[in-house]
Amino acid sequence: MKENKVNGTERHGLLSGIAIIAALILIVCITGWISSRPAKDVLQGEAQATEYRVSGKVPGRVEKIYVREGDFVKKGDTLAMIESPEVRAKLAQAMAVKKAAEAQRNKAVKGARQEQIAAAYEMWQKALAGEDIMKKSFDRTGRLYEKKIVTAQKYDEVEAAYKAAKATTAAAKSQYDMAVNGAREEDKAAAIALVDQANGAVMEVEAYLSELYLTSPSDGMVSEIFPKCGELVGTGSPVMTVTDTDEMWFTFNIREDFLYDIKNGTTLKVGIPALGNGENNVRVTYMRPMASYATWRATKASGDFDARTFEVKMVPENKIEGLLPGMSALIIMEK
Repeated sequence: MKENKVNGTERHGLLSGIAIIAALILIVCITGWISSRPAKDVLQGEAQATEYRVSGKVPGRVEKIYVREGDFVKKGDTLAMIESPEVRAKLAQAMAVKKAAEAQRNKAVKGARQEQIAAAYEMWQKALAGEDIMKKSFDRTGRLYEKKIVTAQKYDEVEAAYKAAKATTAAAKSQYDMAVNGAREEDKAAAIALVDQANGAVMEVEAYLSELYLTSPSDGMVSEIFPKCGELVGTGSPVMTVTDTDEMWFTFNIREDFLYDIKNGTTLKVGIPALGNGENNVRVTYMRPMASYATWRATKASGDFDARTFEVKMVPENKIEGLLPGMSALIIMEK
């Protein structure tokens, strides 16, 4: 009886050992199977957004910066002011030229002053009186010449004096008419054109003055500010960058042998480690091969090939809250 109990205990221990060994073998097999499975391919991309470089047309010194990096601004908000004494001096010059041109135009349009008209009239009347006297003298001399009382020389001298008096009267009459009528139409048109030219110069300088205040071209976030207050900036030099966070996308650089499930219009899911979110739907909108230097070169003489790298742009189907440019995005590819 005692022997049977011993044999039963030994069999029980043997079965337990076999079971433990079998369990270990099963665990090793499962582990080996899991480890031998091909790993899923993970594609990494980066979030990007439209960036606007804010710059001015006028060189000058940065007088004031109204925002800080990270601030959200609206389209048209004033971001900075540039001080340019040269532009303000140009405006003063243009205004002076405009005033001079307007004075010339008024003079040409209105004509001479009343005092000048009166003086011209008096000169005309004086010339008329002199002409009348010379005409009477010429008539008397003519009658005497017919009677052979005066010489031909005397007659010619009086005739020449009479003609000169008539010419003086005509010239005085022209001066009077000019004073009454003002400048010619051509002169008036030229004076008006000078005013228009001066107005254009003033408008041009005023346009440059408006460029001294730099405004935001879009809603977005101030992502970078380059100069500091007091520093000089040149024409077209960027002062700051505004990033439109409402217009964002992901860019992936993918080898062509990973493009088997990626086409224009394909919808995929991306994970964003920074947001802890892996269920964001994106749609492929753009694919193009990158330059030759981005080609993956085969290292084997046979059995492999050179693979081109493609730039793939994907746009979120819905706005992703908290997404910022530069954040990584992951796509897990299952073969």
